[in-house]
Amino acid sequence: MGRGKFKGKPTGRRQFSTPEEMIAGTSASRPRTFRQEEAQVEEDVRSEEESEEESEDEEKRKGTQGVIQIENPNLAKPKNVKARDIDMEKTTELSRREREEIERQKAHERYMKLQEQGKTEQARKDLERLALIRQQRAEAAKKREEEKAAKEQKKVEARK
Repeated sequence: MGRGKFKGKPTGRRQFSTPEEMIAGTSASRPRTFRQEEAQVEEDVRSEEESEEESEDEEKRKGTQGVIQIENPNLAKPKNVKARDIDMEKTTELSRREREEIERQKAHERYMKLQEQGKTEQARKDLERLALIRQQRAEAAKKREEEKAAKEQKKVEARK
């Protein structure tokens, strides 16, 4: 039989089982052990139904309680706390990140106080640098004044 213009995939053609094969249970798509597994599942379902009937006689539940057997462990139950039960002296504990942030801020404040007092290494270096710059500027100003005085001296001598 011709397949037409286009060929199928090289893996092979699909085989569909006929309704007669499906009813007989000899379809090619199902493995032979499927019948055994199916029979076993049917037996389990029958035994569960029998045990459920026995347990229903003992205890009848309303609504979805019969369906849900255990409570949801992830469900957070709301804690209703009344105003008279609140302990005002009790302080809430901070999280690790909050504690670390507060410690960081306090350490920075301590460092800045020491910096202002000139007790840190960086403050000492800054003060030394500042003193050196002041000295250089004073020397440069003195030198400029001397040059200016020398120029004026030359002008006065040139007029005479």
